[in-house]
Amino acid sequence: MRAVDIIKKKRDGIHLRKEEINFLIKGCSSDVIPDYQIAAFLMATYFRGMSYEEVASFTLAMANSGKIADLSSIKGVKIDKHSTGGVADTTTLIVCPLVAACGVPIAKMSGRGLGHTGGTLDKLESIPGMRVSLPLEEFVDIANTIGISIIGQTEDLVPADKKFYALRDVTATVDSIPLIASSIMSKKIAGGSDGIVLDVKVGDGAFMKDVDEAVKLAKTMVNIGESAGKKTVAVITDMNQPLGQAIGNSLEVMEACEALKGRGNRDLMEVCFALGSLMSILAGVAKDREEALDLLRDALNSGRGMIKLKQMVMAQGGDVNALEDYSLLPQARFKYELKAKADGYVSKMAAERLGICAMKLGAGREKKEDRIDLSAGIFLNKKVGEHVNKGENIATLYGNDEKRLQEVLPEAEASIKISGQKESKRKLVYGIVRKDGIEMF
Repeated sequence: MRAVDIIKKKRDGIHLRKEEINFLIKGCSSDVIPDYQIAAFLMATYFRGMSYEEVASFTLAMANSGKIADLSSIKGVKIDKHSTGGVADTTTLIVCPLVAACGVPIAKMSGRGLGHTGGTLDKLESIPGMRVSLPLEEFVDIANTIGISIIGQTEDLVPADKKFYALRDVTATVDSIPLIASSIMSKKIAGGSDGIVLDVKVGDGAFMKDVDEAVKLAKTMVNIGESAGKKTVAVITDMNQPLGQAIGNSLEVMEACEALKGRGNRDLMEVCFALGSLMSILAGVAKDREEALDLLRDALNSGRGMIKLKQMVMAQGGDVNALEDYSLLPQARFKYELKAKADGYVSKMAAERLGICAMKLGAGREKKEDRIDLSAGIFLNKKVGEHVNKGENIATLYGNDEKRLQEVLPEAEASIKISGQKESKRKLVYGIVRKDGIEMF
C-alpha cells in the first residue's frame, strides 16, 4: 500500500477502504508519510469530500492514534458536551454543574480559545489556583467523588489530529465538513464518555454561517458518534449576536456564577436548558424534555448547581472565594464605556467582530502560542431588541493596555447598531439532529 495511490483515489473521487484510511493515519502519526503528501490528501478531500463510512473510519483511526481515556470506573452514564465555537458562549461553566447536580457524571476534556472564540480552559484558569492539567487517575477520582471534573486534553490524546489540524491551517482546507467533523469527534470519542451532546453554532459569529451547512455538519458528527457506539445528539443554535453578555475569561466566570445564582441572561439560559435537557435524557436521569427541565430548574433554584461548580473548583485547587468575591478574579486596569449616541433599539451586535475586538484587547489568541490577558474583554449591557437612551452605556471594554483599548474602540462601536425600529427576536435554537431524524423549530 502506498500513500500516493490513496491520494490518487481520493483525487478521483473513489471510495477509500478502511484499511487505506488506517494506513494513512498510521503513516501520518509516525511521520512515515511526509507532510506534502498529507497536504495533498487534505486538498483532495476538500474538493471530493468523504462518504459517511469514510468519515467514520477516518475519525476512529484518528481517535485510536493515541490513548483512549478509560472512564469505566466512573459510576453512571458519562455525558460530554461540545460547542463548535462562539462568542460569549459560557454554557459549559453553567450547564455542566447543573447537569452534574441532576446526577449525571461529567468527566469532560476541553480546549483553549483560538481567534474570536473563547476556550473553557482559559476561563477556568482565570480562577486563582485552578488546575486544568491533571493526571487521568485524579481526573477520574474527582469525577467519581463529586460528579464533575473538567480538564485539558492530554498530550497523548489523538496525536494524528494535531498533525492534520496544523496542516489544514496552512493549506486552506480548514472549512471542510468531513475534516471538521472528524477532528471534533475523534477527540470526543477518545475522551471516553458514553454520550455526546453537540452544540453546533450557526451565524455571523460561528464557523458555519448557513443553517443548512450547520445541519449537514451536525448530521455528519451524529453519524460518527453513533457509529462509534456513543449516544450522540446535536443542537443547532444561533450565533448572530453574542450569546451571553460577557466576552472574555474572568468576565465569563463572573457571568457563569451569576447565572448559577439565578441571575442569568435569558438567551444564555435558554441555550443552557436546551443542552442540559438533552444531556439529562441521554444519561437516563430524565425520560423527556419536561422532566429534564424540571430537574435543571430545581438544581438552579436550590443552588445545587452553584455548589457543584464550587466543589469542582475546590477539588482542582481553585480559590472558591473568587466565585463570590469577584475582586479576587483577574481585574483589568482600564475600562471604557460605549455610550449610545441616540435613543432607539439595538438592531445588531456583530458577534464575530465583537469577538475579534475582545481578542485584540488580549482576551483571545491569534496563534495557539499567544499568551492571553485573563482580565480583558467586553461586557454587553444591552442585547439586540433592547431599548437604549442617548448616553446610556451599551457595552464596557476592559483591558490592561490603554493604547490597544483606544485602537479597538472604533471597531467595537461599529459592531453595534442602533435603529428606531425594534428588531423581532431571532430563534436561539433552530433544531435538533438525532440519529433517527432532524427536528427543526
